Amino acid sequence: MSLLCWEKKQEFKYKDLLQHASGVGKGSANRSAQQKANHLALAKYLETDLACEAEPIQRPALPQAVNQPLHQEDLYVWPWTGIIVNIKGKSIDSGYWLKEFAKFRPIDFRIFLKDDDLIAGAVVDFNNDWNGFMNASDFEKSFEAARHGKKDWNSRKLEAGSNIYGWVAREDDYNCGGPIGEYLRNKGRLRTVTDIVQEASESRNSIVTNLTNEIEITNENLDKMQYKFNEKTMSLSRMLEEKDKLHNAFEEESRNMQRRARNEVRRILDEQEKLSSELEEKKRKLDSWSRDLNKREALTDQEKKKLEEDNKKKDLRNESLQLASKEQKIADENVLRLVEEQKGLDDMLNAPRTKIGLKRMGELDQKVFVNNCKKRFPLEEAGTKGVELCSLWQENVKNSAWHPFKVVTVDDKAENIINEEDEKLRSLKHEWGDEIYSAVVTALKEINEYNASGGYTVVELWNFKDNRKATLKEVINYIMEHIKPLKRKRA
Repeated sequence: MSLLCWEKKQEFKYKDLLQHASGVGKGSANRSAQQKANHLALAKYLETDLACEAEPIQRPALPQAVNQPLHQEDLYVWPWTGIIVNIKGKSIDSGYWLKEFAKFRPIDFRIFLKDDDLIAGAVVDFNNDWNGFMNASDFEKSFEAARHGKKDWNSRKLEAGSNIYGWVAREDDYNCGGPIGEYLRNKGRLRTVTDIVQEASESRNSIVTNLTNEIEITNENLDKMQYKFNEKTMSLSRMLEEKDKLHNAFEEESRNMQRRARNEVRRILDEQEKLSSELEEKKRKLDSWSRDLNKREALTDQEKKKLEEDNKKKDLRNESLQLASKEQKIADENVLRLVEEQKGLDDMLNAPRTKIGLKRMGELDQKVFVNNCKKRFPLEEAGTKGVELCSLWQENVKNSAWHPFKVVTVDDKAENIINEEDEKLRSLKHEWGDEIYSAVVTALKEINEYNASGGYTVVELWNFKDNRKATLKEVINYIMEHIKPLKRKRA
């Protein structure tokens, strides 16, 4: 069956097919470029080759204007402009007229009124595109339908009454005198519809040409990018293959190294076990030889040792008796002197510059706090502030509930050290500096060493010169050195 016969039997199919092809080719977003191109080609074929064989599409009849249609070669004022005349009374308000003619979508409304005239004229500006032209034409037709167009105004100018008249501005309006003609000449120019159509067509063709060139350039760029992409893809594939080869080689070499390492460790362990066995055997032999030798020497050595031990015991006994007698005599003399000088011992051991004296372990030095307060407060307040601050931290040091220490292992031994992350100590260091911080840390260490459970200060004989605990010998010698001057002073 031929296409013509098929169309005559099913005439509505041509319309549906043309509409479907045009819709898919121009407006479908989920179709591929190839599908759109195929549908556009089909639509073009239907419009050019089969349009004469199919029934023409029935178009709705356009409403006819009351007057004769506009001649295509008429000279219009462009941008499109409407004119209204015979505006009287209270209607001289542009905002009112913009609302009145809002259905024609004007963009501006200007009223011209002379000081000595009660009748005003106006111009209505429309968009300069084809929509503006259609709105201006509808504007003119509305006046013509009501017999208030330009021809009606020219014929009834003297008997116009209170009605307004309007039309689209043309050549005669452009060249007329008065403010409206002057406004039209300053604002626009005369053009025919054909000129505008031709200019629009040329502009469109220029745009299409530019777009075509841009599309061609874009396609060339896409081809170049595709070529580069293919090159990069091939290069990446080669790199991935080389990477896989290197990875496999690395894994194989790693397995070989691990196998060799295991074999080497096994060999070393076997050798070590063999050497240990040989060493144990030699050690047992040496022990056996040593026992035999000791047995042989025991007979003579025992007798010699007995004689030597007896002589040594006698000598030691005699020497001990002599030393004990001397030390007892010296101790008795020292005790007698100490008893005589007992009243001056306390002053001697607590003197400000003494080398050997009494120190309260865990007690803070007020001078450190007072000196730091002098840097922050006036001199008359620094002493009080320093004493208060020292008392506050002395109570903190004595507080057994506060234990800012942590246990660490050094050489397999557990030791208590200061926990520098303790909140109180961090706050003290941040607020008062390193000197007061060091004094508090030192007091905490002394309390922890000498009286960790009690939380109070302990008196200790101290070598202030070497900053360490004094020995009893040093104390006695120091006391003995200072007893004679004390005796002389009292004497």
